[in-house]
Amino acid sequence: MTTGEPGQPRTDRSPWNWLLVVPIVLPLLTFLFNADEPRLLGFPLFYWLQIAFVAVGVVCTTIVYRMTK
Repeated sequence: MTTGEPGQPRTDRSPWNWLLVVPIVLPLLTFLFNADEPRLLGFPLFYWLQIAFVAVGVVCTTIVYRMTK
């Protein structure tokens, strides 16, 4: 596989790929959401923080995609 340039092997070794560790490790830190307060629109911390983790994953994936394209 090449990058489009003759003689250049494809490499996936970009330091930007380390950013993908954030959305994997962040939800594993249970002390972040092991509480009932604060509430957002009546939802306990656990539920709205899970949605925030999804948003962080989307942002990190988008950044890595754009920077390694």
